Amino acid sequence: MNIPDNLKYTKDHEWIRIEGNEAYVGITDFAQGELGDIVFVEIETEGETLDREEVFGSVEAVKTVSDLFMPISGEVLEVNSQLESSPEVVNQDPYGDGWMVKVSIGNSDELNDLLDAAAYRELVG
Repeated sequence: MNIPDNLKYTKDHEWIRIEGNEAYVGITDFAQGELGDIVFVEIETEGETLDREEVFGSVEAVKTVSDLFMPISGEVLEVNSQLESSPEVVNQDPYGDGWMVKVSIGNSDELNDLLDAAAYRELVG
């Protein structure tokens, strides 16, 4: 299972990559593996400002639908348009091309509440 050290993680299996005052968010390799083949990603929150742990979209796999939760407060600046036509990219490259949203960082103190790679490894066993 791939858990990059340069990312932060949530207990709900989202990852976040910080780039200055913005961040990219997606689901972890563990999450995509548990969901199975992803067939649809629905994110209609572009331009909205959301609180930490608020739902920013959903991902649909063959067997289930799962909500996606914001790891931090901020505005959804961009949605990965590639996922509309190729949702399977989330399975193939969850930490790269399979990112879901780009957000502004509303409160950088919230980053301290996220898990580092070691803590996330412990969570998923």
